[in-house]
Amino acid sequence: MSQSPPRLQWLDTPDRYGIVTRVLHWGMALVFLWQFTGMILRLILGRTPLMAFWVGTHPPVGMVLLILIAARLIWAWHNRHRRPPHGTDRLGRLARLGQGALYALMLIIPSLGLLRLYGSERGFALFGRQIFAPRAEKVAWMSAPADALHSPLAWTLLALIVGHVAMALAHHFRWRDGVLQRMTGKRRR
Repeated sequence: MSQSPPRLQWLDTPDRYGIVTRVLHWGMALVFLWQFTGMILRLILGRTPLMAFWVGTHPPVGMVLLILIAARLIWAWHNRHRRPPHGTDRLGRLARLGQGALYALMLIIPSLGLLRLYGSERGFALFGRQIFAPRAEKVAWMSAPADALHSPLAWTLLALIVGHVAMALAHHFRWRDGVLQRMTGKRRR
């Protein structure tokens, strides 16, 4: 008698995250890797043709991140009663706080970038589609918040991401509690 293949688990459960959450999580991880790699290489290499291309992708990819985080927040809200718990101890409370900070920064940073683009003379096109037209002159009150906060908040986000990865690895290799498997989709043995 042959066994039927396992069904895809679309929704989150208290034991692990569903396929939608995992695709959003790992997809966004790749997009963030692209964004941060580009900015780090720009700091190291300066203005080169490769960096001009890479930095040129920063605004549209940032807009994709904004769309993805909006989808992720909606999906998380939809699954809020099914998701794996963080725990009620000190570590669980810190995990919830860190998760909240990650979500907040993932929403705020590209929103600031979009506000700066809206207030700039350049306008903005997303993959060839005009989102808003160029302006005759820069609108300072729109550009000022992003000029002041976009970069520092982005580096703060990177530090939180590094901490997030470090904690996931600690859960996997040190505590061996199955927390990482919740996001990889593997069942705990």
